[in-house]
Amino acid sequence: MSSPEKLPPLSSPPLATPRPHVVASDHGHREDPYYWLRDDLRSDPDVLEYLTLENRWYEQHASRYASLRTRLFDEIKGRIKEDDASVPYRSHGYFYYTRFDEGLEYPIYCRKKDADGAQEEILLEVNAMARGHDFFQAFPAALSYAQDLMAYAVDTSGRRQYVLRIRRLLGGEEFAETITATSSDCVFSRDGKVLFYVENDAETLRSWRVKKHVLGSDPKDDAVVYEEADTSFFTSIGETGSEDYIVIHVSSTVSDEERVLRADDPDSTFQLLAPRARDFHYEADHIGGHWIVRTDWDAPNYRLMKVACDALGDRAHWRDLVPHSEAIFINAVQLFDNYFVIDERSEGLRRLRIQPWQDALPLGEPSYVLSDEPAYTAALGINPEQSSEVLRYIYTSLTTPESTYDLNMRTGERILRKRQPVLGGYDPANYATERVWVPARDGVQIPVSLAYRRGTTLDGSAPMLQYAYGSYGFSIDPAFSSSTVSLLDRGFVYALAHVRGGSEMGRAWYENGKKLNKLNTFTDFIDVTECLVKKGYADGSKVFARGGSAGGLLMGAIANLRGEIYRGLLADVPFVDVVTTMLDESIPLTSNEFDEWGNPKEAEFYRYMLAYSPYDNVAAKAYPAMMVTSGLHDSQVQYFEPTKWVAKLRAMKTNSTPLVLKTNMEAGHGGKSGRFARLREVADQFAFMLDLLGWVEPGSS
Repeated sequence: MSSPEKLPPLSSPPLATPRPHVVASDHGHREDPYYWLRDDLRSDPDVLEYLTLENRWYEQHASRYASLRTRLFDEIKGRIKEDDASVPYRSHGYFYYTRFDEGLEYPIYCRKKDADGAQEEILLEVNAMARGHDFFQAFPAALSYAQDLMAYAVDTSGRRQYVLRIRRLLGGEEFAETITATSSDCVFSRDGKVLFYVENDAETLRSWRVKKHVLGSDPKDDAVVYEEADTSFFTSIGETGSEDYIVIHVSSTVSDEERVLRADDPDSTFQLLAPRARDFHYEADHIGGHWIVRTDWDAPNYRLMKVACDALGDRAHWRDLVPHSEAIFINAVQLFDNYFVIDERSEGLRRLRIQPWQDALPLGEPSYVLSDEPAYTAALGINPEQSSEVLRYIYTSLTTPESTYDLNMRTGERILRKRQPVLGGYDPANYATERVWVPARDGVQIPVSLAYRRGTTLDGSAPMLQYAYGSYGFSIDPAFSSSTVSLLDRGFVYALAHVRGGSEMGRAWYENGKKLNKLNTFTDFIDVTECLVKKGYADGSKVFARGGSAGGLLMGAIANLRGEIYRGLLADVPFVDVVTTMLDESIPLTSNEFDEWGNPKEAEFYRYMLAYSPYDNVAAKAYPAMMVTSGLHDSQVQYFEPTKWVAKLRAMKTNSTPLVLKTNMEAGHGGKSGRFARLREVADQFAFMLDLLGWVEPGSS
């Protein structure tokens, strides 16, 4: 097939021909005339031709602002320090880090011995490995305790179905065996002779069983050490901070269960830490003779509990370490010999509490990592050594680039190890960030993080881009993006709406934005938009919205509910065909989602989900301009959801606002794999928005 550039222009957008198809349900049958666009093998010529036509239509539309796309990409790329490296972290006598070389797309994983002037060892040179691949991802997945072996994961499709390979680091010898169809989770036994890993189901992609591989043997002979029969659970494996135990963790939306094994006894049996129960979450880490458990047992915002290593199997032995608080949500905990650090949320902000141990309760007095900014994020960094008195943490805000600090927890000395360089003259002092509270229609106060360039007139004349996610309890914290600077410098206000469905305000925030409360996520977002316009942060005719995956569902819902208040929507890999997908358990990952969205096989959920499903509620009316992205090999949101949605919108929308679908034919859920390729995708979206405003770059003709 010829490339889009060499083909004659299309005279009109592609229209998918409807084909009769009934989606059956006990609660009502529905006609789906675009169901034929689903091709699980990605080989149907009619489907591929339609996707190609949509890509041609997108490129044809974007050609009108080609110079703006290029200028934005060059500008965004120009802020990136191309020959950059992460701050090394110390583990077992080595410093580990990741670096990028100028002009290259992929990372290089490296280490040096714990000595000045030590020679660099390259663990993985991903640029060389990626040659000849349209999509490529590779990274170290596990290192042996002796630091002489590495298991690494490779994905060449974007579907997060990994191949595991094993390398001897001294000399670079590759083991003959290749382990396929896995997640990226794996752990070596203490002696380095065994690798435990998680196998994915070939059809649903669910991580479902743990296997034991003896190095040097044929993977087809690997023994199954754990198999999860409940299709609503994912399976993962890791190791404790002490490195003394290997942990199998299985989780669903409503419960967890863990099994543990001494890392120095790989032939023994995994021991249950506590049996699963509905509405009971927990995760444990080990230090000394105890397990520290983060759990929501009678604690919606989580508490920390303590249990001795010889008292596993029954949570009745657990004792409070840090009790539950209605005002503080515990995200995570990092254990050190003399301290533990709690990653927590309060008032919608993420912060760190440093807590000294004591031989007996009560604990010592805590201290906090503080900030002068009204909206920020302070999060745990990489801290692999429990014996350390130095906490590595990450600080950022909408205007402060990611900053890596080392804090001596005994002396209080704090050292800035690195602030992510932003080239092109970026100065945080030229930008402002705010935290405002917006009343939702039911009276609940919604936190919103804002950023804009100082000097931007907040009189109701500025364009605005508003972003949110709002699902799975995932919180979207204020963090710096060098790409967003391109909008701020053009007078945009950037708004991060912390809507219900995340956990920014604690567990109740999540519960009030899921299942039969899902509409709150959508109406919160709309209420934030209308309030910010009313307060003068934005011109109501220049408001754009962006969301991806479940946030793309949010974009589809607001398009149907209040599309008229948005100039344009950016929907990345959107989950928009909610009911049909959730009725079909053969679609990857569906069965794990019932406790998030509800099971449409039940009448109450069927009716509720059908009422907001973006695809099912497309109507003959005007819609805002939309740019929709998709990945042909997406394993999280199958490509046919956004494709069907766009096809239906094309057939039904009554106005002529631009509607474009851009499908990456080589990638999956995360888009293209190279760092600069991803920046080009961002530039494309920004150019789409600016063109809708009739933007003319200064100095252009």
